[in-house]
Amino acid sequence: MTNQQPLHESQDATATNLTSILEYNEQFVNRHEYEQYLTDKFPDKKMVIFTCMDTRLVELLPKAMNLRNGDVKIIKNAGAIISQPFGSVVRSVLVAIYELEANEVVVVGHYECGMTGLNSERIVEKAKQRGVDDLVLDTLTNSGIKLHHWLRGFDNVQEGVLNSVSILRNHPLLPADIPVHGMIIDPKTGKLDLVADGYEYLEQKSKGIHANHDSNDSTCSTR
Repeated sequence: MTNQQPLHESQDATATNLTSILEYNEQFVNRHEYEQYLTDKFPDKKMVIFTCMDTRLVELLPKAMNLRNGDVKIIKNAGAIISQPFGSVVRSVLVAIYELEANEVVVVGHYECGMTGLNSERIVEKAKQRGVDDLVLDTLTNSGIKLHHWLRGFDNVQEGVLNSVSILRNHPLLPADIPVHGMIIDPKTGKLDLVADGYEYLEQKSKGIHANHDSNDSTCSTR
């Protein structure tokens, strides 16, 4: 016997969520509640924020950073990790800069992040339990896809933030005058710690003082 939830029960729960969303949305539109959020596609603060998809940050991060609808472009993924320089995250950052008038980038990680020490082997094992065949995994491996590398997180959140900051700062398509900052937010209190100051980096770079700056940038303001 197995304790797994029957598939139809899981589907029923999903259907309930979907129905609830659609019912609420109908009332939201009919009552014109959207009017308080009306804005355009250009960020008023000329900024793009790349952060984690953590549920605790959905409302906390904008409030803690004094952001309202229309102020910034927000990009999210698991851990605020840029795994490779020509993926969807960097593409979104570049679109925000070149097409949507953003002129500043902030990478915001958070303490107690689930990507810290993430066990990629456990994820693969769970994928098998959910029906992904070993043959599929073998095919991916034989095709040169390093699944465990792709799924891994970071050893600590500051390392993760600084790595993402470094990839952006050194990207060949990023304008040289765009400051890229790094911050870490407390998911309980909203307190922000600055770990990479983009203004300072550009100033030092203009003076030729930037060797190893990306890897060692640890401003980490706790003021």
